[in-house]
Amino acid sequence: MEINENEVYTPEESRQLLKVSSSTLTRMMKKGLIQAAKVGKQYRILGKELIRLVSPKLEDGVGKAYNRARHWVHDGID
Repeated sequence: MEINENEVYTPEESRQLLKVSSSTLTRMMKKGLIQAAKVGKQYRILGKELIRLVSPKLEDGVGKAYNRARHWVHDGID
C-alpha cells in the first residue's frame, strides 16, 4: 500500500500503513510525533505526516523519542 501525501487517513489506516499497534500510534500522536486533526469525535491524519514520520531524516529522532516514551512508561510500572 502506498502513502499518498494529499490523502487523509483514519488512525486505523495509518496504523496499518506504519505497521504499529494502536497504542503506539496513540502515543505518537500524544507526543506530537504525528500531527492529527480531530474531526467531530474522530482523528484524521494527513498523508504528509506519515511520509514525514518515515523519512530518513527523522527516523533516528523518532526512534529516540519513542524509546524515551517507552522507558518512561516502564519506569512507572515498578
